[in-house]
Amino acid sequence: MKSLRTIAFLSLLVVMGSCKDENVAITGICPVVISTIPANLASGVDLATNITITFNEAMNPLTITPETFTLTSTTNTAGTAAVISGVLTYDAATNSIIFNPTDALPVNSVFTGRVEPWVKDMMGNALQEPYIWTFTTGVQPVVTVVFPANNATGVPVATDVTATFNIPMLSSSLSNLTFTVMKGLTPVAGVVTYTGQTANFNPNLNLDEGGVYTATLSTFVKSALGIPLMSPYTWSFTVIAPPAPIVTAYSPANNAMNVPLSSTVTATFSLPMNSATFTSASFTLKDGATTLLGSLNVVGNVMTFTPNLPLPANRDLIAKITNTVRATNGVAMVADTSWTFRTVAAIAPTVQSTNPANLASGVALNSDIVALFTQTMDGSTLTNTSFTVRLGTTNVPGSVSTVGATTTFNPTSNLLSGETYTATITTAVRNSLGVPMASQYQWTFNTTAPLGPNPVILNSVEAYGIIAGVGVRNDAGFSVIRDMNVGISPGVRSSITGFPPATVVNGAIHASDDLVPTGIAAILLAAKQHLVDAYNYAEGATFPAPQTADVDQGGLTLAPGIYKASTSLLIQNGDLTLDAQGDANAVWIFQIGSALTTVGGAGGNIVLAGGAQAKNIYWQVGSSATIGDNTIFKGNVLALSDITMNSGAVAEGRMLARNGTVVMTSANTITKP
Repeated sequence: MKSLRTIAFLSLLVVMGSCKDENVAITGICPVVISTIPANLASGVDLATNITITFNEAMNPLTITPETFTLTSTTNTAGTAAVISGVLTYDAATNSIIFNPTDALPVNSVFTGRVEPWVKDMMGNALQEPYIWTFTTGVQPVVTVVFPANNATGVPVATDVTATFNIPMLSSSLSNLTFTVMKGLTPVAGVVTYTGQTANFNPNLNLDEGGVYTATLSTFVKSALGIPLMSPYTWSFTVIAPPAPIVTAYSPANNAMNVPLSSTVTATFSLPMNSATFTSASFTLKDGATTLLGSLNVVGNVMTFTPNLPLPANRDLIAKITNTVRATNGVAMVADTSWTFRTVAAIAPTVQSTNPANLASGVALNSDIVALFTQTMDGSTLTNTSFTVRLGTTNVPGSVSTVGATTTFNPTSNLLSGETYTATITTAVRNSLGVPMASQYQWTFNTTAPLGPNPVILNSVEAYGIIAGVGVRNDAGFSVIRDMNVGISPGVRSSITGFPPATVVNGAIHASDDLVPTGIAAILLAAKQHLVDAYNYAEGATFPAPQTADVDQGGLTLAPGIYKASTSLLIQNGDLTLDAQGDANAVWIFQIGSALTTVGGAGGNIVLAGGAQAKNIYWQVGSSATIGDNTIFKGNVLALSDITMNSGAVAEGRMLARNGTVVMTSANTITKP
């Protein structure tokens, strides 16, 4: 039995290539082929490829002869193997046979390489059996499609010349030297590019009308594998003279009557036109000897002239296009063209009626504003600029729509109650024939009175978010008063404490003993008097008749009006909702005999609905007011004594105390209503 070491040695010899004879076991290491170029069964092989056979060890160069290595191909018609001639060399550095064919290998052919067993290594050991492998060369490039096609006629002057191949090509082989276009004996200048499998010749200039051209691809054009065209490829084509443009349609039509004054003038051509050739000289629109001014626009094959002003009424107008205008193919019109039309006689539209009528009163807040004209109108001229509705100098936002002779202004939101509005229609509006109104039309109307009582007039105290008689105090936290002042009178500056951390944003702090700004004491005295006047008015208001208010208003919804509590008033059992019912100017006055107390958190907030605004809510308090923890409060508090905002309470309104102190407990906010 052989030892394990012997078996391992024998296995190594087999891997390396062992030599045997029939009587003796292993006699040495035999040469074997370990690689070839091209590899076995390779395809698309370059025609200029050298054949390489690499061995596992150094070989005896004397055994490498045309008899021990052959390369054959079955390219002849008989189908027999043809031997490829070439030069054999041996590269000792790489243990390789190198075969350099005398000629380039034929395209798309199958080749068989054979190394005979008489090839030996330097020890005299021979290849144990013939080594045979095959490979296939690449495909010959051919032109499959050209444009323009061979012998094509009617080719446009702005044409690229292209050739598409059957296989990918070597882009560097395609240039102005290998891809040429000639008109007779004159070369055409251009740029050659290659994308995909298509070569493109882009002439620098348009081809000549009526010219006969010849395109040629030389045999220096090669495939990506370096295989050249078998022979030059040539084709010809003829360029046609491009057609001249003509006008195919006019608008207004030739001899048209009653043309609207708002009309534009258009001409439609048979071809796309060069807009740069259309000028005030090449197109004119005339009223007798007067040239009408406007703007020209050309898109594709349509020219449009838009007059700067409406066309003159009841006039014969002449439009003319000269033969200097050109199509995008560069060809001009053969002759000038002109046409005439007559405009409509001018009958200016007027406003026949409006709704609301001029000087109407009690107009509903959800009303549209409607104008009825004497004629059918051009809706495109009735816009938010030509039809406006104003409250004072402020435009009311809304949308304008026109159907026939009726135009409607639809406000974006309800009108305000108790206000006077002015509607205006300008002379920019035109009827459907383009005739404008001769003069502006304007009318006014008054909306219905506000719901609830008349508002309490605050006068100069309106500028204050806090005003007090004795003191203003911020106990803790960063309280904020926004867009209003803080004032005290007859109290003095030292009675205002806690500022900072409390701040006044976009406002100032005023005290009766301030020397700067000059006159502040008088301003405060006036504001305090206006507060007294407002308090007394709110306390004595009787129209509409006051309604008796329960002690707790929490959880209720109240319409605008006057609500009277003979003693104290609570907002505790839920939120109090104030519903303006769509009237943004609706007013509430709460007449409270003694204290006002809100309880925040689960209830006690003031909720606004139906367009209600905090500035129109007045709380006249006969003693002191307490705005509970975290209450969201709305309105103006006019208290005879003190006002306290508990922790986290916020207000959109004012805290105005005639004789007492305004206290902010912690992190309160007062915002201008």
